[in-house]
Amino acid sequence: MDEGQRTVLFMLATSRGIRQYRAFKAEYTRVAQQLQDEGHEVAPSPAARHYERLLRFGGVKRGPHAPTARVLEHLFQRPIRDLLCLAPEMPELEPEHSTQAPSPPVLDESELLMTARDAASHAGEAAALHLDEMTLDQLHDDLVQLARRYGYTAPAEVYQGATSLLRTAQALLERTRSPEQHTRLYYAAGQASALLAAVSFDLGALTPAVSFARSSAQYGKTIGNGPLQSYAYGMMAFMAFWDGRPSEAVRLAKNAQQFGGLGDTARRRLYAIEARAHGHLRNDDQAQRAIRDAWEQNSGQRDELHDDIGGEFGFDDARTAMSNATTCLLLRDAQSAEDAATKALTLLSSLAASEQPIVVSGPAAIDLARARLMRSEVEGAQEALVPVFRVPPNWRSSGMMERLTAARIELTRPEFQGAPAALALAEQIEDFSAFSPARRLGATNPLAIEA
Repeated sequence: MDEGQRTVLFMLATSRGIRQYRAFKAEYTRVAQQLQDEGHEVAPSPAARHYERLLRFGGVKRGPHAPTARVLEHLFQRPIRDLLCLAPEMPELEPEHSTQAPSPPVLDESELLMTARDAASHAGEAAALHLDEMTLDQLHDDLVQLARRYGYTAPAEVYQGATSLLRTAQALLERTRSPEQHTRLYYAAGQASALLAAVSFDLGALTPAVSFARSSAQYGKTIGNGPLQSYAYGMMAFMAFWDGRPSEAVRLAKNAQQFGGLGDTARRRLYAIEARAHGHLRNDDQAQRAIRDAWEQNSGQRDELHDDIGGEFGFDDARTAMSNATTCLLLRDAQSAEDAATKALTLLSSLAASEQPIVVSGPAAIDLARARLMRSEVEGAQEALVPVFRVPPNWRSSGMMERLTAARIELTRPEFQGAPAALALAEQIEDFSAFSPARRLGATNPLAIEA
């Protein structure tokens, strides 16, 4: 502890030989029992962590409650407000000035042994506040599994799992003093917050989604983890254009690209998000440039979050193609949108049905349908939407719903007026959308895919 941060309590406890928590607790308990025998209300000794805060000026926001303060005041014979003051502010604690050099302290073996015992006691307490590495390994494994199964797990299940893991990481942070373990736990908390940001968005809850993304970025900043901060900033960029702020989305996406330690996957994801933002701005040249940049990330560089953990943190070719299809729709380029959506679905078709992430396959199929509607191909759009209409209600994310809304708007064009096939498809979209989690939560976000 910096000498300038010590409280009067620190100085008095040190002078009494009870600076270490074990000695302090024993003396506190003795005095508390004495006061209790006299009929006074007292409280048990402060916990070790609280005691350390009392020794540091500003370590507590408010003084102890009366039963605790009563014991401390009796033990040190000073009001509690004085005990929590900065030591230099109490002149009577400062050594008297003298023109003579102070005499060197006289030490004996018993004092040396007492100091040695205090050091051993403190070291033992520190060692006790060290988590079993298997506990951290299990937390890491659980987060990896949740991230990798995100694409084919119902959003409500992801939310429950990520919430549990975030609370576990936060609780474990209070049980260790190891800097290395703190780094691992902050990283875990950042991952859990990032997954909560993604699933909150999928559930149509934009406000908590932004809050979780900011928390994830802060956790990443605390431990200097560039990929985690980059992912969080990318999420905030994504949410910004969804919320009708595409210029802010471009700024956030560019900022996200500046963090260190990013691999190709991270950069591909950020360029795809930037392209979408430019698409909302109807900036064709910049959008096309970002699309090209996304595909050109092939340096071989990797990072743990986006590549080794992957899953929801990953951004493979299928997801890149799906995102680019959406950008092309924003630019009203039906042919390029159909080509990109078809590429995404073709890449996904090589996977087993149980391994195809609905968060990618669903939007890609809807984008393909909308591209066909732009060319007045109602039957082709209906064909593309067949697998989408099979998606159970709990899996119908806000991204899918907004894309379907945009497709529904395409069906209002004059050439579709009165066409039975167009009317039937419009009704089918409306019935399907009515039972999504986002609609049940009352989501009223602006359209992500503008008509």
